Amino acid sequence: MTVKILVVDDEENLLTLIAHNLEKEGFTTVTAQEGNEAWHLLAQEKPDLIILDLMLPGRDGLQICRDMRRYNINTPVIMLTACTAEAERIQGFEAGADDYITKPFSVRELVVRVKAVLRRMNNRITPENTEAEISTSNFVLKPDNYEIFFQGRRLELTLKEYELLELLLRNNGKVLKREVLWELLWDYSDKINSRVIDVHINRIRTKIELDSGNPRYIKTVRGLGYKFEDSQK
Repeated sequence: MTVKILVVDDEENLLTLIAHNLEKEGFTTVTAQEGNEAWHLLAQEKPDLIILDLMLPGRDGLQICRDMRRYNINTPVIMLTACTAEAERIQGFEAGADDYITKPFSVRELVVRVKAVLRRMNNRITPENTEAEISTSNFVLKPDNYEIFFQGRRLELTLKEYELLELLLRNNGKVLKREVLWELLWDYSDKINSRVIDVHINRIRTKIELDSGNPRYIKTVRGLGYKFEDSQK
């Protein structure tokens, strides 16, 4: 089945260029230049991935992303921005974006990022994972269905949150260095960005910890990375 991508940008020329290049790669595209129109198309078209400009008239990209995650719409989002400030990139990840690319960019690079996100998503939804189910006192990882349950409740996770929590669960009791997490979960040649990892850890903590500031399950190991801890059944 053809992958459908919603492309949202208020710059008409860039929007046309992105859509054209994605269609050349075999994707189906739906486009919008305004935030409220994008929100409507998200519900109507149910795209497999969204390329979303940060600055939009009507409803900006951050608000769209936050609203998606609030309503448990876990469609992957690649955020576009003209700003190079790290603080803005962090805001995007905090809102629930899966990836980020700064303008001006090579359309070829964007296509590569799109394929990387879709590849990870396909690995998640294709029933080819034969690894055993993992159970701890409070968590159950069901790799065949790509689901994680916490205290009997299915967690609503974005693609990146699922990948990160799965990796931590599979390494229960072990310290995972930030460098290892970055290499395994982010398809970038960029140098490691610890704040990006921290943002995703914090998003997961809000879903499983009573007190995110004093976590029980995902512990910070100062100067190294993170360690997941939960007793075996």
